[in-house]
Amino acid sequence: MSFHKINPDDVLFFKSVCGDKQVLADEENIARCASDQTEDLNYPPEIVLQPGDTAEVSRIMKYCNERLIPVTPRGAGTGLSGGALAIHGGVALDMKRFNKILHIDKRNFQVTTEPGVITQVLQEQLQAEGLFYPPDPASKGSCFIGGNVSENSGGPRAVKYGVVKDYVLNLEIVLPNGEIIWTGANVLKNATGYNLTQLVVGSEGTLCIITKIVLRLIPAVKHDLLMLVPFRSPVEACAAVNAVFLAGFTPSALEFMERDALEWSMKYVQSSGVSLPDDIAAHLLIEVDGNHMEELYRDAEAIAAIVQQYDIGEILFADSHEQKQTLWMLRRKAGEAVKSHSIYKEEDTVVPRAELPELLQIIKKLGREYGFHSVCYGHAGDGNLHVNIVKGDMSDEDWKTKLPQGIRRLFGEVVRLGGTLSGEHGIGLVQKEYMDIAFSSVQLQLMKQIKALFDPKGILNPGKIFMS
Repeated sequence: MSFHKINPDDVLFFKSVCGDKQVLADEENIARCASDQTEDLNYPPEIVLQPGDTAEVSRIMKYCNERLIPVTPRGAGTGLSGGALAIHGGVALDMKRFNKILHIDKRNFQVTTEPGVITQVLQEQLQAEGLFYPPDPASKGSCFIGGNVSENSGGPRAVKYGVVKDYVLNLEIVLPNGEIIWTGANVLKNATGYNLTQLVVGSEGTLCIITKIVLRLIPAVKHDLLMLVPFRSPVEACAAVNAVFLAGFTPSALEFMERDALEWSMKYVQSSGVSLPDDIAAHLLIEVDGNHMEELYRDAEAIAAIVQQYDIGEILFADSHEQKQTLWMLRRKAGEAVKSHSIYKEEDTVVPRAELPELLQIIKKLGREYGFHSVCYGHAGDGNLHVNIVKGDMSDEDWKTKLPQGIRRLFGEVVRLGGTLSGEHGIGLVQKEYMDIAFSSVQLQLMKQIKALFDPKGILNPGKIFMS
């Protein structure tokens, strides 16, 4: 498709809508919106717009739709699939001014928020009201709640509490033609027509612009306990994950980290808070939470007894808030640590939980075959393993030609095990060439038809999810 290049008349219109200060074409803002946290990709937009309300978004979308100007919605830029990159230039629609929590409804356990609110800020304000919004991606201190909805984000506590889709009740959206609609209703049950709300969740900014979000909440929990379990075998660590659930326990978090992930993270944040004996190859970070400490102690002791059936080192029980914070920081910084260490690619695989040991063995086998080193960590409790492929000594030619073959084989094995390509990072730009592994041509065609119905001119976040 041939898109319209932005000209001075377009700039004048955008300034009439947003104001001069919210129409940006300076080098710093263009560079800021040219990349996210996906590898080293760089796609500068022609212009950055910062609308302040839904009406402004509507006017921008209507104008761009009529003139075939591509629009790429932009949150905090923490994405890991290239989903917010303006690969066709045009407008980067920066939602940072949509930063207000509009209404906390304690009576109905709901919150209405704009999409540019930082996830952790939202969680902390709700916590102060005795309310809990559980999804907590690693980037929660900087990512926007709107981006979380667009990617159907998860995080460590998804294993017990679910992912973003389990909390979204209703959305105000702007369609590519500028029309403004609500997708559902602010109720816990809704069997009225097709579920447009859940269609938008996880659609990666390809169907509409989200301008308001209504989330359901739950009561805040009072206590948690955290333990770090060292294993001498990564495969045994993966096997122990399902053993915990088979014994009848549902931790609030159950995270897997290979040795390199923890070691590199400790170096990255300059922390020596964890002992790493030479024979330890992986760790599980296990949290239980609830309102009664006696029950949590019983659960923690029982889980400790389960993992002691494997070849483990000494279990570390975090005995202070500071120690808990340190352990969680090390886990959450693993991705940044790997990225700072080497050129890398991150694959967001997810399989049924019981298949994790086989998945890890397959990853290491493919690494030996294709010559890459992998660092694995992730939300093992729900089968979501982040596979960081480190370039290391691979030649540029092998990285460019052989590695995609290895990734395709990896995804084929993931699907064979009953899994799929992404658990929480989305498809975006970098995984779209592998969609045929997970879906038949009929399934892909249905998805493309949905995209065409919402966005017949193809202006909204073009070039994402599908190859054509």
